Amino acid sequence: MKTHDNEIMVYYNRDSSRAKKVLALARTISSNVKEVEYHHTPFTPTMWQRLLHKLELRPKDLMNRAHPYYQDNIRGRDFNREGWLQILINNPDIIKAPIVVQGKRALLCNNPSDILQL
Repeated sequence: MKTHDNEIMVYYNRDSSRAKKVLALARTISSNVKEVEYHHTPFTPTMWQRLLHKLELRPKDLMNRAHPYYQDNIRGRDFNREGWLQILINNPDIIKAPIVVQGKRALLCNNPSDILQL
């Protein structure tokens, strides 16, 4: 999960139109873009903890609260940190936006242009 300063890692859901726009912008910023698709890469709790630490966010902050799975299974419930991480691991479709990492910086790209903050 370590990245070089000129390398951009994009963690995303392949079905997201927002992710496609973020990837396109990432390729204009750097020729060294690594794509990590949630459904094809097995994530561990440690990987999520590191990403969340870089983002300075809680697991719940990554979740799309309008997603049907969130509404049916998570809304109104409280989980410990491990429980939240397991939700992210087992239900990556509820992650609301791509995550971009460059060096020691990470961003949750709610808007594709957020990547320009790197």
